Amino acid sequence: MPLSDRSRFLKSWVAPLCLVLLAAFIVAILVNRSGTPVMVAQPKSKEKAPPPNKADAPEPAPELEGGTAWFNCAAPLKIKDLKGKIILLDFWTLCCINCIHTLPDLHKLEKKYANELVVIGVHSAKFENERNSESIRKALLRYEIHHPVVNDADMKIWNAYQANSWPTLALIDPEGNLLGMTSGEGKLPLLEGAIEKLIKIHREKKTLDEKPIRFDTAKFRDKPTPLYFPGKVLGDEKGKRVFVADSTHHRIVILGEDGKKIDIAGTGIPGKTSGAFEKAQFDDPQGMALSPDGNTLYVADRRNHLLRSLDLKARTVKILAGTGEQDRGDRGEGGPALERGLNSPWALHLDGDRLFIAMAGHHQIWTLNLKDQMLEPYAGDGRENIKDGPLFAARFAQPSGLASDGKYLYVADPEVSAIRRVPMNGKGRVETLVGEGLFEFGDIDGLGKEARLQHAIGVAYYNGSVYVADTYNNKIKTINLKTGDVRTFLGGNLKKGEEPLFNEPAGLSVSGDKLYVADTNAHRVRIVDLATKAVTTLDIKGVEPVALPK
Repeated sequence: MPLSDRSRFLKSWVAPLCLVLLAAFIVAILVNRSGTPVMVAQPKSKEKAPPPNKADAPEPAPELEGGTAWFNCAAPLKIKDLKGKIILLDFWTLCCINCIHTLPDLHKLEKKYANELVVIGVHSAKFENERNSESIRKALLRYEIHHPVVNDADMKIWNAYQANSWPTLALIDPEGNLLGMTSGEGKLPLLEGAIEKLIKIHREKKTLDEKPIRFDTAKFRDKPTPLYFPGKVLGDEKGKRVFVADSTHHRIVILGEDGKKIDIAGTGIPGKTSGAFEKAQFDDPQGMALSPDGNTLYVADRRNHLLRSLDLKARTVKILAGTGEQDRGDRGEGGPALERGLNSPWALHLDGDRLFIAMAGHHQIWTLNLKDQMLEPYAGDGRENIKDGPLFAARFAQPSGLASDGKYLYVADPEVSAIRRVPMNGKGRVETLVGEGLFEFGDIDGLGKEARLQHAIGVAYYNGSVYVADTYNNKIKTINLKTGDVRTFLGGNLKKGEEPLFNEPAGLSVSGDKLYVADTNAHRVRIVDLATKAVTTLDIKGVEPVALPK
């Protein structure tokens, strides 16, 4: 997707020379030099930003007005009430991979400058479902966001700041002046430099408030549950097991088909530690694949940017691929598995000795050869969009789900609300079964591209059809591969007061005649009888919740 960045700067400084130097410094740092694609928003409103102030004064930051709900704080926040604090606004939307990648940087800044800095998330939605305050509340828990966030459902704050892409970061000084804005991920060093300068200047001016602020997050939490935002699920008919990526508990839960605990890998504390199941750590694990002998489980360790290998007999975890650091570089070159960086691997599919990887952060499909331990890009040029064509000319948008019929790989491509088909023989073209663009989404059944999905994250194959976790529509849909017909299978609108069948389902797996559903926002696994459509919930036994931080 075309790079987009905009920066706004102080028109002049009439204060001491140090302020002039700071302005020059911010001009230097708040420029998008990361080379990271950002999602550019379509026009959402005809509102215009307020006219600029006179050229002889700094520009006051627009007030945070127009939000429909606030989270992680007792009451709505105002710029004027935070005088003395450095403020960093994060304009984001919960689906966006670049926004997700920015969150660890924000956490580091909050920890490093706990006494001087206040981070405020401004959630300005892309998808219709993301305007829903309950969806945002769930996302804050899933992504472990503890700073205040406002639901900017009507894009009023977005428009006031003239933002135009996700993520956009705006820096405000302790006197309430807007210093600059920048878009894209990977800005931690740049922001650290600006904040250090501001701390120095405003300590000298005695305009810096260094008393820490504690925000109330407890009332926004869900009750503890055995699973916490499970992202993916994998059924094992032969072994009569169910593997669950218990994503926000940062662990892999292994159950019998009756829901009884077999084993757990991971301490529940995010990290990268390998070794015995009891000591190993993951960070937001997602997609899984099982070896034919049933003894090795492969896991996409999403936030660690790693692939992990679990020896199910020896009960040990090791790193299979990745360096543990996010790769934002060349998307056209592979390399040795333990030397080549990954970028948010989200889903896996095993085909012989090839492990297919949905590399969400690179907007590509990669492979890992398990024999020679080499990583290679397989499909996609790395630009975020929807484009059919030869493997390396095609474009994907945050691929997050994989399934196969043995001939084709089916890809859930959520940022374009699409399902794509990729030949597995290394020849031919990438084709789109459903979906037409970054801002083409909805909830419509029909033939092929007449149909609409809304941020579909999961796929599974069964008996000539692709089953789709139509995540933001809270549905399971099917695509008949012979006719191209897209139909709602289960889920959708219910009578008032009835519990929905699904709440943002994100992972699917077929085992025998059962469809396992990672019902992410409901913290559960659902089981669908594919013959009768009967839906039950896996009754989990022997699995305790992980203690959440206070």
